[in-house]
Amino acid sequence: MKPRLSGYTLAALLAVAPIASPCLAADAATISVGSLKIENAFARPTPGGASVAVGYVTIVNSGGAPDRLVSVASNISAKTQIHTTKMNNGVMEMRELPNGLVIPAGKTVALKPGGDHIMFVDIKHAVKPGEVIHATLTFEKAGKVEVPFKAAASLGAMSPGGTMGGMKMQ
Repeated sequence: MKPRLSGYTLAALLAVAPIASPCLAADAATISVGSLKIENAFARPTPGGASVAVGYVTIVNSGGAPDRLVSVASNISAKTQIHTTKMNNGVMEMRELPNGLVIPAGKTVALKPGGDHIMFVDIKHAVKPGEVIHATLTFEKAGKVEVPFKAAASLGAMSPGGTMGGMKMQ
């Protein structure tokens, strides 16, 4: 009997898996709110039966004070969490950041494959390539901002519009 991964396990593995992609085309919009710029928001499509999806985004803080991403809400999931990924004794561990994620003054924070990311939990349906997840990011100082997370072309995409190994996967 072959071992099977649950939809949650597979999506969680894909959330942190840094799968190589030669296609780095970025078609995501840049959104400004206060001293923050939100760039390159994208999601990975999910396999059928998955209960979670993952989103990535780059946040640039050009201001003189830190801000904090305190929460995220979306149209596709019952709840949304901000996660970090760390190596611990050779094992990659993913955990929620219940107090949010600090965006230091004058710095760029990239939520990306293999690192920090947004987890859309209890999704209503599988995310298809090209689909847009509408999310509201709430910052401690900058407030709420609507951000579209367009699903990339493949499960292992490393960037907006990215493919896996040069091939689009359906």
